[in-house]
Amino acid sequence: MEPPIIIELLGEKFPGEVLASGESLGQSWVSLKRDRLADICKYLKTTPEIKMDYLIDVTAVDWLPRTPRFEVVYHMRSIKHGSSLRLKVPVEEDDPKVPTVTGVWLTANWHERETFDLMGIIFEGHPDPRRILMPDDWEGHPLRKDYPLGGYDWEFKPW
Repeated sequence: MEPPIIIELLGEKFPGEVLASGESLGQSWVSLKRDRLADICKYLKTTPEIKMDYLIDVTAVDWLPRTPRFEVVYHMRSIKHGSSLRLKVPVEEDDPKVPTVTGVWLTANWHERETFDLMGIIFEGHPDPRRILMPDDWEGHPLRKDYPLGGYDWEFKPW
């Protein structure tokens, strides 16, 4: 099924959840409210005509100074049908949370941990919300636009 038709179906199946949609660089995208994200992803994966069975990645974009500041982005593909889709979920700086999709795609576990670690997006219901790249005592999220280019003051301690 072609992505524009999938987006149309999402609007019908989940009324009021689609904020916007379009195409960029040959790939269709849809912007969604965050509350029913896990349900929408489950629908995209389990509907035989759509079958988005491969979660390529989860990431986030910091649009500082724009409001909402962040956008969580999901790239997915149907191996069976050969179609791709990008989901975008806007989140506010003062409430940077989205539901986890680890119950839909197990690989989301690592992607969500990385997005938390580097951008500070909290994935509610995540089974293992630990840092994955930065040390446990690291302060801040280094891919945010307000993170100091040289990092915070710290002292190098060789082993």
